[in-house]
Amino acid sequence: MSAAGAGASAAALRVVVADDQALVRSGFRMILAADGIEVVAEAAGGDEACAAVRRTRPDVVLMDIRMPGLDGLEATRRIMADPSPALDGRPCRIIILTTFDLDHYVYEALNAGASGFLLKDVTPEQLVAAVRLVSAGDALLAPTITRRLVERFASPAPAERPPGGDLSLLTPRELEVLRLLARGMSNAELAAALTLSIETVKTHVTRILTKLHLRDRVQAVVLAYESALVTPGAPGSADGPGAGPGDRPGGVAI
Repeated sequence: MSAAGAGASAAALRVVVADDQALVRSGFRMILAADGIEVVAEAAGGDEACAAVRRTRPDVVLMDIRMPGLDGLEATRRIMADPSPALDGRPCRIIILTTFDLDHYVYEALNAGASGFLLKDVTPEQLVAAVRLVSAGDALLAPTITRRLVERFASPAPAERPPGGDLSLLTPRELEVLRLLARGMSNAELAAALTLSIETVKTHVTRILTKLHLRDRVQAVVLAYESALVTPGAPGSADGPGAGPGDRPGGVAI
């Protein structure tokens, strides 16, 4: 795709903003609009968010957690359970944006199908970059959350292993892709590191998820740490040297 084509595609992104505070919604709308991203609907609660997504079929939803009535976590579950795609045929992506940096919120959000979990202290530039990254199929976690995830899986593995996850099913190339994916690389970075096209990288990622019976890249990263395919703190890891907050849009891409 040409630079002009890529810019046009990026400018066409459509977003629903769900937050119970009108000032927050207005602020997000202004930030996104300034970068050519259209906010097609706002919602003050989870039920409104679900209705707005069904009506507008956006590319990305920015979802608060604590809202009156239906909360953002349950709204995320319902939206992700709906097979209706965005207007371009791709699935809708959800970024949880909250002030509450709590582990159980993170795990519930990821289990519900969210593609990102960020805190509301992100900068405008980081918010815009996160929306674009998630719409392209990547996942994103706030740096503090990534550190806790790494620390969790650095501890001794439990006796009971999760279902699936037989890494022997993967080819050497697929193992290499999974290892780098777990280090926090986006599709573009994987393509550059392995001298492959982005489409080839996407194909490898899809095959990895299918073979390991995983839902998304987040589960693949978790499995990579659980299986000791990658070691927390090793060179090139998400929180290691060269991967500071300035290198990612408000978090670590996974």
